[in-house]
Amino acid sequence: MAVRIAPSILTADFANLEAELARLRTADLIHVDVMDGHFVPNLTIGLPVVRRLVQVSPLPLDLHLMVSEPDRWAPQFAAAGAGSVTFHAEAAKAPVRLARELHAQGVGVGVAVNPATPVAAIADLIGEIDMILVMSVEPGFGAQPFIEHSLTKLSQARDLVKRSGRAIDIQVDGGADRNTVGPIARAGATVIVAGSAIFSAVDAAAEIAALRALANAGLEA
Repeated sequence: MAVRIAPSILTADFANLEAELARLRTADLIHVDVMDGHFVPNLTIGLPVVRRLVQVSPLPLDLHLMVSEPDRWAPQFAAAGAGSVTFHAEAAKAPVRLARELHAQGVGVGVAVNPATPVAAIADLIGEIDMILVMSVEPGFGAQPFIEHSLTKLSQARDLVKRSGRAIDIQVDGGADRNTVGPIARAGATVIVAGSAIFSAVDAAAEIAALRALANAGLEA
């Protein structure tokens, strides 16, 4: 299975988001970080902006909700037109009910774990989700260095998925660049989020292609 690249717009020019999205049309998904200033110490965008992004995006939106009340907000973001919605295991009060509610709305469901949260903490949710998101930086800000222990967690997530017998994606978010995507893919990631590596490049499409090629080469190593 080829690795998919999901550019994160966290480091995009927020005054020109439609133009920034157009630069990403050769990617696989558009990763959108929604932060509430409570679960993480940063504030990004809300429902009105996401609704507009859905209208102008050339690719499905992969929403990552870093919010303290996902049980309340995730269904509203699903209704806004997202392709998938990921909530944090550390924040959800009733994760099984929430996952089922999101599926009933026709969106993919992901569960994220912070760097200090073991993958085993979401083992009981494996039958309810479509994706595991391993945070490879502390959530809240872009352009952070990759946490090496995340490779171990990706391998653990891969083993969990294999035992489940289900087709579940493993996504990694944070610190992905040309130096890290190979090991990330080899450890088990099937979807790689990259932000500053893509938006700092002169040619975003060329950078997306390079990251995809290096990640897939990592699978074969």
